[in-house]
Amino acid sequence: MLKSITFSVIATAISFSTWAQAPADTAKAAAPAPPPLSITGSADMYYRYDFNRPVAAPYNSFTSFTQKHDQVQLGMATIKLEHKTAKVDMVADLGFGQRAKDFDYADDPSYGGGGGILQAIKQLYISYSPASWIKFTAGTWATHVGYEVVDAYANRNYSMSYMFTNGPFSHTGLRADLTSGKHGFMIGVSNPTDYRTIPDGGQNNKNLIAQYSYSASDNFKLYLNYVGGRDIADNKVHQYDLVLNTRFSGTFGIGANGTVNVSSAKDGDTYDPSHTWYGAAAYLLLDPKPWFGLTLREEYFSDKDGVKIAGGGNVFASTLTASFKVDGFTFMPELRLDNGSKEFFGKHDGAAAKTDASFLIAAVYSF
Repeated sequence: MLKSITFSVIATAISFSTWAQAPADTAKAAAPAPPPLSITGSADMYYRYDFNRPVAAPYNSFTSFTQKHDQVQLGMATIKLEHKTAKVDMVADLGFGQRAKDFDYADDPSYGGGGGILQAIKQLYISYSPASWIKFTAGTWATHVGYEVVDAYANRNYSMSYMFTNGPFSHTGLRADLTSGKHGFMIGVSNPTDYRTIPDGGQNNKNLIAQYSYSASDNFKLYLNYVGGRDIADNKVHQYDLVLNTRFSGTFGIGANGTVNVSSAKDGDTYDPSHTWYGAAAYLLLDPKPWFGLTLREEYFSDKDGVKIAGGGNVFASTLTASFKVDGFTFMPELRLDNGSKEFFGKHDGAAAKTDASFLIAAVYSF
């Protein structure tokens, strides 16, 4: 009898102890603490064939990152480390490869930069949020201007637009981001566009950067962007930019980007008359399956004053890209047709042409 009573007491105690611990264990499992350090990365590569079969650089590619013909090319390998606390965020975003080198061209020795490992720094900044509605950031970060970004996995097309290629890539300075409901505001001061360090002999000017954003929902977002001031040669440069992101359903959406750049070159103690280039693009997005998507980019780029296109002119480019996704891997076949107002493109026999067609396949992986 004593043995039976003792067993019953022990069993009851164990049962009570288990019941008492269960709610705490369940609560802990339901709300795990977010890791203070996150590590993400990506890699991409491509093969491009130009049907005009050009024999000299830039092989009929006047946009960033895909400037080789009939060659398998490595794009960029990236590693991004982000450490967060309640109020502070530090990001070190590194890239290795030709894509990263082109993105940080201003650190190349030919532009007066230090070269080397500096060109592997895509972004490096520290943010401080004293309150939920305001954040201060210091360092270098990818530009807020435009629809496309440097990372291949974050774009719907693999080849880049003329607007991306000729617009700003990055900014180095100090900025403040403020949010109020559906509205966002950013204002900051930075070095001249793309320069982390002012080269010897360059003008140590400062630029104003700004953005207004409106997010009605996940299906409609609008961004008004600005960057302007004087560059390292003391020329005046101002760029105004609009980006729209819309989703009409789970399978169809439209993106849009328009940008205008106005510049005036310094001539002694005065400035030349202003020159303007501008562009506009529409992105038609179709995602019939979670693993398959199509993107058609239609872009018009105009530079009649010859700021970016030697001799001036305009280009209309159509790019159709398919995306096949498996886990973090995306396979991207792409067909592109560029039509110029002049004979900008070359052929294998040395003749000039107004049009150029190319086919590209890209492999992109991100984690």
